[in-house]
Amino acid sequence: MGITEQGWPQWQGNIIALLAGMALPLAFSPFHYYPVAVISVMLLFLSLQGITAKQAAVRGYLFGLGLFGVGISWVYVAIHVFGGASMLLAGLLTAVFVAFLAIFVGLITWGSKKLTGPVLSSWDYLLLLPVAWLVFEWIKIVFLTGFPWLELGVSQIDGPLRGYTPIIGVLGVSLLVTFSAGLLAVIWQSKRWWLMSIFIAIWAGGYSLNSIVWTHPVDDEIKVSIIQGNIPQAIKWDPKQIFKTLALYQARTEQHWDSDLIVWPENAAPIFYHQAKELFFDPLGELAKQNNTDLLIGLPVKDVDSGHYFNSMMSLGSNHQFYHKRHLVPFGEFVPFAWLRGLIAFFDLPMSSFEPGPEAQGLFNVAGQKVGASICFEDVFSQEILTALPEATILVNASNNAWYGDSLAPHQHLQISQNRALETGRPIVRATTNGISAFINERGEIKAKTKQFEEEVLTGMVQPRQGVTPYVVWGQWAVLLMSLFMLLIWAYHRANFFGRAD
Repeated sequence: MGITEQGWPQWQGNIIALLAGMALPLAFSPFHYYPVAVISVMLLFLSLQGITAKQAAVRGYLFGLGLFGVGISWVYVAIHVFGGASMLLAGLLTAVFVAFLAIFVGLITWGSKKLTGPVLSSWDYLLLLPVAWLVFEWIKIVFLTGFPWLELGVSQIDGPLRGYTPIIGVLGVSLLVTFSAGLLAVIWQSKRWWLMSIFIAIWAGGYSLNSIVWTHPVDDEIKVSIIQGNIPQAIKWDPKQIFKTLALYQARTEQHWDSDLIVWPENAAPIFYHQAKELFFDPLGELAKQNNTDLLIGLPVKDVDSGHYFNSMMSLGSNHQFYHKRHLVPFGEFVPFAWLRGLIAFFDLPMSSFEPGPEAQGLFNVAGQKVGASICFEDVFSQEILTALPEATILVNASNNAWYGDSLAPHQHLQISQNRALETGRPIVRATTNGISAFINERGEIKAKTKQFEEEVLTGMVQPRQGVTPYVVWGQWAVLLMSLFMLLIWAYHRANFFGRAD
């Protein structure tokens, strides 16, 4: 496959890499231009042709700056609007975070070019670079506490490649996106148009797989209500507001005693459980039991013996159980370095000293079903959601998206939840403080959703399901083996054709 050694001029290649990175968030919600993911990565790959490893590091870094500078711009909103930091300081902290994440893109492009030299072969485009990108996404999952945001596979929820998600998960779909990008790069440079048949086969295969239903219904549908209180974040923890908030949620709850399950979002009750147990929660639980309704309520829970407190969900009604959030958000729910407290107001937010809950926690027994719960950021981590499977027949995610205002974050997070439903073959009930709350079916399709920044109760029928998708069985082992196989093929051809044009 005759690959040209000529790349773009340095300045031109740098601009293309930056603009390609800036365009990539268009593949995600709320834009949903999923083909952009392939085109953007293809441009990054092409920009690496005919340059040194050092130059590749620069282009990868610029791509990362564009990607995260646009894609996670909502971090600024959380720090400035709700964290109390000045515009200048919030901008600086956001820029530092973006610049830090971009380093990893620069590292994988630098490392790839160290292995290949200036000239990229077809095998480099098809095998090495896609796996290198997967390494980047894996690093984002595991480094420090993890930040697996903007995974390429997530953007494909509306496209043909979604058919592979229940089999190889979002990471596997990310690999297919980058392989497709590498394939187009080879076609562009070698003019071997017959290779488009491989591209078409992969995408048509995903379209065909999308018709497979991997799990099956169990029991009757249950009626579920989601209460979106729309309490502004700025007054949420104000002592004068607490009982007004509780009264609002109770009033909306009592209007829907005909539901089998009523879900309140993350920290909907802005008061420790022990402080309102006898006055509020115990009577509410009795009412729920009398009306044959179960409640799932987001609230903080304090262990009065140890003094530790948790970001939790609690069930009231037929059972009284707790789930404590296991994966906390750095700086939002805990401060990694104690000396940062008091330095900036953002590092001393209300409820920013949570403790993580234990790894092994039981499922909720509500509305006659086994329900797997996650709180906000947790459903970004695919492997953590799998711990509830296959026992859980329904998944619930309770979130507080008020931190991010009218930004990309709530839309991106909803799209992530859609992928969790598709991976597991389970319906997801997503309850948020001010939108976007939603019912998502086992195919990752949004059946109903609320508007943002409005008080609303969303009621719908949810079908519990059993069975397992291949991804639930294999987890990420399948994509790991795929990656190793690709690297072995690449190494074979590198060893046999080193220094020769392909």
